[in-house]
Amino acid sequence: MGEAEIVDDTLLIRSHIITYGESADEEVTGRIRAEIETLWNAPQAHIWMRRRHYALRFEITAESKKDISELEVLQNVDPRNNYFRIEDFVHGDISFVDGIGCNTGYFKLDNLYEGSTTAAHEYGHTLGLAHPAHLDLRGEGVPGIMYPRGTLVDPVFQYDPARPPGPNGGTMHPMHRRVLPADIALLHLERLPFRDNRAIIGEFTNIYHWSHKQGPLKRR
Repeated sequence: MGEAEIVDDTLLIRSHIITYGESADEEVTGRIRAEIETLWNAPQAHIWMRRRHYALRFEITAESKKDISELEVLQNVDPRNNYFRIEDFVHGDISFVDGIGCNTGYFKLDNLYEGSTTAAHEYGHTLGLAHPAHLDLRGEGVPGIMYPRGTLVDPVFQYDPARPPGPNGGTMHPMHRRVLPADIALLHLERLPFRDNRAIIGEFTNIYHWSHKQGPLKRR
């Protein structure tokens, strides 16, 4: 989720990442922030709307609030705020967000290593992007940021380039995902309902996640 603002010749997308949970700290939070901002700005995209071109820029800020209260998340009214619990254990063993176009989720610490692209991928979900339906990219080059684990790709983008396509090393290593111009186009930013040069991307889910170590998956 984020807030879009037109400033002169630039379309700014501002999002604030707030992490909490046992494994949340300033280091991993800073890594998440830098990954999202770097990858989403990489295309140096321009958006055509209102009969002119605007340079697109993502401005991502972040902070770690390890012991944030459930009430603070539930009562959030700032469209820039995205809340992610970070733990070393997650049901399903993979990071997730609470829907397409949301502002909350749960990250598995092991998914957040340097260059993993997990945070940038999940951020794409918060902006409204789903996984592509076609998951065989062989012959199509670099995988876009929204392709999930298990996607078939050219050998150079596999976990193990020497393996045949398929399980056991023959699928996409997420480190090879990149934000491509096609990913930016799918956001359809030109359709946003601007008011006073501002618009909201995504919706408030404001779900506080309890630690999965406490027992069965608990959502409110």
